[in-house]
Amino acid sequence: MTQDSQQIFLDPAIRDWVLIPIMLVMVLVGVLRHYATQLMMSMPKGNFRGVRESAALMRARTLRGPPGTILSYEAFMARVRYLAASFDKGAYLKNPNAATAAANPMSDPAGMEAMMDMLKKNMVMIVPQTLIMSWITFFFSGFVLIKLPFPLTVRFKAMLQRGVDTADMDVTWVSSLSWYFLNLFGLRSIFTLILGQDNAAGTDMNQMQMMGGMMPGMGAAQPMQQPAEILNLFKNEKELLELAQWESGLKGVELRVLELYGERSPELTLDEKKRA
Repeated sequence: MTQDSQQIFLDPAIRDWVLIPIMLVMVLVGVLRHYATQLMMSMPKGNFRGVRESAALMRARTLRGPPGTILSYEAFMARVRYLAASFDKGAYLKNPNAATAAANPMSDPAGMEAMMDMLKKNMVMIVPQTLIMSWITFFFSGFVLIKLPFPLTVRFKAMLQRGVDTADMDVTWVSSLSWYFLNLFGLRSIFTLILGQDNAAGTDMNQMQMMGGMMPGMGAAQPMQQPAEILNLFKNEKELLELAQWESGLKGVELRVLELYGERSPELTLDEKKRA
């Protein structure tokens, strides 16, 4: 019997008691995981020191830009001296000890909070999927559930027929364990329809990549580098402030006004004559 003529008649009870329950359980677990993730995530706290740090850098860049030209020379130099001295002392740094001490992610509350949130997300994702996979393996191991309506190559056999040790079965037949993996990576549209676009129940590869954030050298490296990078930004901004040259924005304003409106004045005069 060839694979093209291979026919397997499945008991309708398999559809009612295996295929549909597995899909419904995975949908319900995904919805529960979404709300559990929302409950476990910590509320964002106001980081006023970080806002003050960013605002100081923005203030210095604005002073060096065109808005600084509307100030007088005395006001411009007073602001330059004040900001340069403040940047040199580290008055605007979120972590004043970053200039003298090495960066430690454990000492940064924001970094620790981000790491804990990532750990909670990974646990909420891994634990339910492990339990579901164990449940399917224990109760439904060896079941053949459905047949795909399109042909596939032999390379898909190991993926679609997990738990079924049959060498001559058609590739398009799907086992219970493979049905679990198909639902795991294919229910994203269902969760989007039920929970909205930004949901925590997405079971695609994007959520699997969150685990990489806990690996050394990836997610944990950013809190270490941030204080040193901010310190370098303040040093560079201090040097740029000291090199900034003031030039009044009102210099030659009379000529610019005449160039802008001088060509239009004869036309206006002609219009006035016509109206007269």
